[in-house]
Amino acid sequence: MIKRTIYIIFTILLLFATMPLFGGGQKEAEKGIVKLEFFQNKEEAVGTFDELIARFEERYPNINIEQNNVPEFETVIMTRLATDDLPAIIGMGGTADWGELAKAGYLYDFSNDSSADLVHKGYFAQLKKRTGLEGLYGIPFAVNANTVLYNKAKFRELGLSVPKTWDEFVAAAETCKTAGETPFYLTLKDAWTAMVSFNALAANLQGDDFIEKRRTGDTSFQERYVKVAEKMLTILKYGHDDNFGVGYSDGNMAFANGESVMYIQGVWAIGSILEANPDIELGVFAMPVLNDPDKNRLVSGVDTLFALAKNTEYTEEALLFINFLLEPENAQYYIDQERQFSAVKGVFQEDPVMEGIQVYFETGRVTGFPDHFYLPGMQVPNLVQEFLINGDVDAFLKIMDDEWDKVQQRQ
Repeated sequence: MIKRTIYIIFTILLLFATMPLFGGGQKEAEKGIVKLEFFQNKEEAVGTFDELIARFEERYPNINIEQNNVPEFETVIMTRLATDDLPAIIGMGGTADWGELAKAGYLYDFSNDSSADLVHKGYFAQLKKRTGLEGLYGIPFAVNANTVLYNKAKFRELGLSVPKTWDEFVAAAETCKTAGETPFYLTLKDAWTAMVSFNALAANLQGDDFIEKRRTGDTSFQERYVKVAEKMLTILKYGHDDNFGVGYSDGNMAFANGESVMYIQGVWAIGSILEANPDIELGVFAMPVLNDPDKNRLVSGVDTLFALAKNTEYTEEALLFINFLLEPENAQYYIDQERQFSAVKGVFQEDPVMEGIQVYFETGRVTGFPDHFYLPGMQVPNLVQEFLINGDVDAFLKIMDDEWDKVQQRQ
């Protein structure tokens, strides 16, 4: 934890030393050019946004969009908030941190803006549930899914079919291990990657009333999360020799190169994997958490929304950029490149790789990310990472409850 804290502090100091100095917007008077910072959290989408920004600047040569992507995005944005340096345009998930920015009154309300008419209303309902506010403080853009990616060629070689229950899932991993293959390529050096499994398990096991009852003190992690924790340890057994020494980018490359049979990751990783190995026979399925196939649900939520700093001087120019990204052609380009689903009306994901999870969207067997509703400040990814290192279920769940209570008391 000490090393992690030093890393975060170093990252923040480095950011302040190198970041553009315009924050909410700046105008070069002699050239008549408005500069706006677009601060977004998707490392793998930097190239895609670069292309979209180039298209935008070709249409609007008087507006310069500076994309900014850094490690520890949530930590950095909260630090910048504390120094009154909120970026003009923000691209992030519909997370607890975004919800806190909205509730604190730092974000622009899109309720009366035409941008809201371009997006399916159901995603606004998700965001309103997150904030408890009536205003629209972000425009949903891309929708993701927590999945298990698998190598179809290796499945054929091992005689495996897509598992539909938890027992079948574990049996498939055991078959891989027995055959000398690595079942899951884990990337736990980056703590957030543990949340892919954790969210899939929690969403299907915690009970749909967990967050509400935890807020009122009528339940606890110790009561509801034992199976979640135990199944996380089961998955850990089927990793590789260096589960905590490898991060996300290296994991994408390793899986693309055939170093594991399965890879527990979101659909956002597909683009990077196919870029590394266009010939991989890639498939995707929802993690089967329960032993009743009809009750298993896919975890999906707003992966990227666009928010606008309320005090941005150049609101009109920032809205031009957001509305440009929402144009069907540009929204389609994004989901085609990033292998996600779109919140924009009339934009559809038709990649055959996604065939294995389409049925969940079609039948409504979809649920949200549990960690989007945890209290901000709990640092759950770090807690999960530490738990997987020490393996103590009881201690982990007690810490989760203690951290929830500490944060709740400060509110």
